[in-house]
Amino acid sequence: MSVRQIYLDNNSTTPVDPRVVDTMVPYFHEIPGNAASRTHPFGWKAEEAVDYGREQIANLIGVDSKEIIFTSGATESDNLALKGAFEMYSRKGDHIITLQTEHKAVLDSCKKIEKLGGKVTYLEVERNGIVDLNKLREAITDKTILISIMWANNETGVIQPMKEIGEICAEKGILFMSDATQAVGKIPVNPKEVGIHLMAFTSHKMYGPKGVGALFVNRKNPRVKVTSQMDGGGHERGMRSGTLNVPGIVGFGKAAELCGQDMVKDTQRLSALRDKLENNLMTNLEEVYINGSVDHRMPHVTNLSFKHVEGEGLMMTFNNIAVSSGSACTSASLEPSYVLMALGLGDDLAHSSIRFSLGRFNTEEDIDLAADSLLKGVNHMRDLSPIWEMYKEGIDLESVVWSEH
Repeated sequence: MSVRQIYLDNNSTTPVDPRVVDTMVPYFHEIPGNAASRTHPFGWKAEEAVDYGREQIANLIGVDSKEIIFTSGATESDNLALKGAFEMYSRKGDHIITLQTEHKAVLDSCKKIEKLGGKVTYLEVERNGIVDLNKLREAITDKTILISIMWANNETGVIQPMKEIGEICAEKGILFMSDATQAVGKIPVNPKEVGIHLMAFTSHKMYGPKGVGALFVNRKNPRVKVTSQMDGGGHERGMRSGTLNVPGIVGFGKAAELCGQDMVKDTQRLSALRDKLENNLMTNLEEVYINGSVDHRMPHVTNLSFKHVEGEGLMMTFNNIAVSSGSACTSASLEPSYVLMALGLGDDLAHSSIRFSLGRFNTEEDIDLAADSLLKGVNHMRDLSPIWEMYKEGIDLESVVWSEH
């Protein structure tokens, strides 16, 4: 009898919705055209499909379809927005502000910009994962050209005060960029309403295919341009060359349409399941902590620390549940999550964290089975742990001097 596999790692990638797959299939063989081929019906049909996908995606976030630039995913979109804006606006200034808890695609792009002579301020966040707006304001100089702050964090699900940040940017005449990868399709996201000028997101976090993403680039008040990072045939308004991934864009468009239709229903259902999981674990286990703000977070995500239980070890106690410890993009390393360390967690709690990210295809049964496995796993790990025993005996572990022999 095979063990039921439970997928609770939707922040790293989502399963593709079967309705999305059905929409994509014809574009692999029956309609094989290149959207840039203007001389025959195959190309025209491909171009039509791309235009329609662009509209579906633009509708989801309330922008003009001409403001959607297709890329290979959010990492490329982040690179294009940051490096492209840094180059384009270099006469105006060379300073960028971001957060220590951003995705590596943003942080590593900023590191590259520093090598190119730019200056980057990496702001700390508060214990709840949210930026202090006064510190943000204080960090701005007359050379600041762009502030890059993610809409929702990939590890904790914490949502930043986007409207207030947008107001600061507008007041100071600074571009506002956001990696909204974890938010688009899950909660209402409208960059124009909050004053965002550049916004990265991707298909595979919202039940679409991998390998296709987008960058929103504001066209009016102000008209924003970024220098292309990929040169070639001048595709995508000269901002991103390369033959478009037609089947991917068709799928991305359909995924966006379905998210628009199902968002309210999905949000209510998933937040109830997430709360059920949290309540079950926190009622039946001692020393379980939610990382990041409980009031300002995504409806489908919880990041929990189980005191004195090593996260990687806990995951080895079950092999039928997909979750992640730390960020999926850096989980090859056994370093504690840099996001959780930035929230001020000590090594012990950061090492004991597990991220649960629920999705459209999860059921109540999944949650019950996952909670059951976790309760057994945590109790098993603690039974084996001399540190937990010492903690239970009331020994102050901070004051213990560990022998090196």
